Amino acid sequence: MPPSLRQVAALPQLGLRPLTEVPRNAPVRWVAVSELEDPTPFLEGGELVLTTGMRLTAEGAGPYVERLVVRGVAGLGFAVGVIHQTVPAELVAAARVQGLALLEVPRPTPFIAVGKAVSRLLAAEWYEDATRSAQAQRELTRAALRGPGPLIVRLARELGGWALLLDAAGDVRHAEPARARRRAPGLAPELARLRRTQRSQDGPASIALSGEDGQVVVQAIGLGGRPRGFLAIGTADPLPPAAHTIVGSAVALLTLQSERPRQSRRLRAALAGRMLGLRTSGTAGAGLPDPPVRVLACAGGAAVLDALEDDPAAEHCLAVPLADGPCAVIVPDRLADQVAALARATGPVGVSGPADDLDSLGAALAQAEQALPAARRVRADADSPYGVLHYADLPGQGLLGLLDPGPAQGFAEALLAPLRGEDPALLLSLRAYLAANGQGEAAARALGVHRHTLRSRMRRTAELLGRDLDDPAVRAELWIALAVTANDDGPIRQAGGSPGGPAEIA
Repeated sequence: MPPSLRQVAALPQLGLRPLTEVPRNAPVRWVAVSELEDPTPFLEGGELVLTTGMRLTAEGAGPYVERLVVRGVAGLGFAVGVIHQTVPAELVAAARVQGLALLEVPRPTPFIAVGKAVSRLLAAEWYEDATRSAQAQRELTRAALRGPGPLIVRLARELGGWALLLDAAGDVRHAEPARARRRAPGLAPELARLRRTQRSQDGPASIALSGEDGQVVVQAIGLGGRPRGFLAIGTADPLPPAAHTIVGSAVALLTLQSERPRQSRRLRAALAGRMLGLRTSGTAGAGLPDPPVRVLACAGGAAVLDALEDDPAAEHCLAVPLADGPCAVIVPDRLADQVAALARATGPVGVSGPADDLDSLGAALAQAEQALPAARRVRADADSPYGVLHYADLPGQGLLGLLDPGPAQGFAEALLAPLRGEDPALLLSLRAYLAANGQGEAAARALGVHRHTLRSRMRRTAELLGRDLDDPAVRAELWIALAVTANDDGPIRQAGGSPGGPAEIA
C-alpha cells in the first residue's frame, strides 16, 4: 500500500503543519507541484499537490478546492513565506468545508524535499510488498507439496480472508475456513460465465466482484478451453498488487497439480497399448520410451528419481524403485549413456544390453542387475565417485574384477590360513607352482631352487592345506586366493602368479 497522507504529515524533517483534518488512510501515490488555477487535467488522483498560491485569489479559493476534491487528490500542501506569508483564510475555510486535507509547508522546506520523502516511502512500501510476495510464494509452494488442501489454507491466511477450491462442476473440494463453503452456491453464475469465456478462449480467466461483505475474485484453473476447477477468494478490502501476485502463484500451482492426472492418463494408455501389442495414436510425448531400450539398475535407489527429474531426458524414461533398494530405469538406447551419467551421481549403475520389445525387458533387467555388482568395483573418475558398467563389458572385467572384495578376502584368508606362521618360502613356492600350471621343473627354475626342494615344499603345503595340488579345481581356488590377498580392499585386479624377478630363496 502507498504511504498515507498522515504518515507524510508526521515526518519531522519536513515540518508540515495540518490546518484541516487529515484522513487516517488517505494514500499518497505521488507528489505534484503546480501553480495553475486548474491543475486537475494533469492529475490522476491520489497526489499530494504542492503550491505557493501564485495565482490564487480570495474569490478563486473555493472553486480551486472543489476542483481538487472532485479529482480525488490526497491533499494540498501550501508553502508560506514565498508568495503568501500565511495560508489564506479563504483557502483554509474552503478546505475545511469541502473535506480537503490542507498542510502548511514552512519556508525552510523545499518542495523537492517533500517529493523525495514520499518517493522513499513509496520505495519502502514497494520493497516490503515484493518481499512479502516472495515469502508468500515460497510458503505456498511448500504447502502445495502436501496437496491442494494445505495450499488453500495457506492462501487464505496470507490474504487474511477466505478461499474456496471448486471442481469443474462447482462443488467444493477445499474451504478455508470451513464456513466459507456456504458461499459456493452464490458463485454458480460466475462459474458459468468463466466456463463460457474459457471455451471461446477470448475472455478473461478471472472475475472480480464487490459486495456488502467485501471483495471476491474467482479464477479458472487449468489449461485449454475447459477449466478443471476454480479458485475463489474473498477479502474485506480490494486486493493490492502484491496480493494479486500471491493469488496468481496459487493459481499456477493449482494448475500444475490439475494437469498431473492428464499426464498420468496418457502414460497409462500408452503402457496399455504396448502391453496389448498396439501402436496407439496420441501417445507421443506420453513419457513411454520407444524401442530399442536398455534397462539401468541404479544403486542410488529413490535418489535416482530426484536426479532424473532435473533433466529433460527423464521425459523419455520410466523409473521404478525395486524391492531390495536399487532403482530400475527403462531408457531409450540413444539416451542410455546420458541417463547413466545422471544416475551415477547417486551410486553405481549397471546397464543392460538393448531390448527390442516388451517381452525382452525382464531379461534386460536381469542383465543390468548382473552388471551392477561389478559396477560397484569399477574405478571411478573425476566426475563421480561411482562407476558405470555395461553388461556387454562384463567379460572384459576378468573373473577377479567381478569378485566382491569383502567376501573374497574372507575366503582367501580362510583357505591360506594354514600357511600363515610357516616358512614364507612355502607361500612363494605355491605362487610359482600355480603360475607354472603345476609344472615343477618350470616353477623351480623361476624360483632358482632345485626341483627336489620345490617338490618337498609342495608336499608340505599340501599337507598343511589338506588339498590335492594336482587337482585343477584346487589350483584354481588357490590362485584366486593368492590374487585376492595381493590386493587391498579396492577392486581385485592383480594376478596371483609368481612376482616378477628372481626370488631370493636359498
